[in-house]
Amino acid sequence: MRNTKLIIVNIARAILAITFIFSGFVKAIDPLGSQYKIKEYLEAVHMSSYIPEWTQLLMSIGLSAIEFTLGILLLLAIQRRKVSKLVVAFTAIMTLITLWLTISNPIQDCGCFGDALKLTNAQTFSKNIVLLLAALLLVKWPLYQARFISKTNQWIASNFTIIFIIVASTLSLYYLPIFDFRPYFVGQNIKKGMEIPKGAKQTKFKTTFICEKNGVTKEFDEHNYPYNDTTWVFKDSHQEVIEKGYEPPIHDFAITNDATGEDLTDSILQHNGYIFLLISPFIDQADDTNFGDIDAIYEYAKENHYPFMGVTASTEKSIKHWRNITGAEYPFYSADGTTLKTIIRSNPGLVLLYKGTIINKWSHNDLPQASQLNAPLNLLTIGHEPESNIWEKIVLILLGYVLPLILLIIADRFWAWSVWVRKKEEWVKQKEQWLIKQEREQAEKMFLQAEKAMGNAGKAVSQASKSVVDRLKKEKGNTPPNDKSNV
Repeated sequence: MRNTKLIIVNIARAILAITFIFSGFVKAIDPLGSQYKIKEYLEAVHMSSYIPEWTQLLMSIGLSAIEFTLGILLLLAIQRRKVSKLVVAFTAIMTLITLWLTISNPIQDCGCFGDALKLTNAQTFSKNIVLLLAALLLVKWPLYQARFISKTNQWIASNFTIIFIIVASTLSLYYLPIFDFRPYFVGQNIKKGMEIPKGAKQTKFKTTFICEKNGVTKEFDEHNYPYNDTTWVFKDSHQEVIEKGYEPPIHDFAITNDATGEDLTDSILQHNGYIFLLISPFIDQADDTNFGDIDAIYEYAKENHYPFMGVTASTEKSIKHWRNITGAEYPFYSADGTTLKTIIRSNPGLVLLYKGTIINKWSHNDLPQASQLNAPLNLLTIGHEPESNIWEKIVLILLGYVLPLILLIIADRFWAWSVWVRKKEEWVKQKEQWLIKQEREQAEKMFLQAEKAMGNAGKAVSQASKSVVDRLKKEKGNTPPNDKSNV
């Protein structure tokens, strides 16, 4: 029975630990993306205007760090009772939130695994139910979790984990996410990402038209709409998805010229050369500290006949304000704000396209310097798609976090073993001393018993001798003076 509990508890612990570590990490390395998701939740409950964006960003980093740290603590069985209770509380709150999402559907994607893994609200709720049951098992039998680090050194692993995940979030915020799980990754051809395969399942919609006649409102669909009855006045319509079909990875990329109404999407994606896109979802919120570097890149692009354009979802008033404070001369065009946030996690951020393919992306904190732009792009490193460095990043994480953690576990196990050996030696020594003491006490006891026995024997002999002497004296006293026969 004990072995069964041990197996069940540690399987539950492994499931929870892996889920928390993965979920926390993919959100921690994309703090802006997590912030956008938190803002969606706040908008759904009409609270986004009460919580500043910097607070939302701190919430994003903090929640991701807590989730990742709880996963590591579970994996190493640190503070088993306390951590098990925290995991139950955390999972219970997430389960209630996803229940609300499943019933009301205010948000299509809960963002539980960032952009790395998309789940429907129903799938997320089912996942959280399983995790909650697993967490309850840990609370019931916390001490069945096999410990990897002794109590004395647990603080080292805990603090090291917190420092690591906060540093990872900070670096991803200052530069760009360490791993890019979005469809606009470096090397992606945007046109190709928008294609729908031949024979792919099409999404089926149901459109409802709301019309009014003589004060009476009625709903119609495509089949019974009163096309020939002009007395019905159209008021509104709404569309719902009946059956979802194939959706290409990129389905919302469109750039337009608001001044002329011209759709520039195809001309940009089919351009036979390089194009610089300065992406700013909302330019009134953009960081203007590096506008000098942006202007230098624009001048370089103009000299080498590379198109350079700003793309934003902001109003003309905001664009004019940006021009006033930065002296920007490049043109601005419009695109959807959510799409721009997805393209690059920086406001502003720079994207370099070549024949519709994303060649490179830079945060406004890491823009190419003028000293690097000393030749045409085809002769420069930044003008070519960099080799995939995913494995380099993985190795760096392994060397920077996983390896030190493993070394800590090994050192801790060696330390614990040496403590055990010392305690065993002390125990053996104490046992030997106890045995010697027991033997000494036993010997003393036997000696006392022997001495007592000898003393009793001497008393018996003395008493017997006295009895014999007394008897002889008595007999002698009873003998007549002339009778010597008995003497």
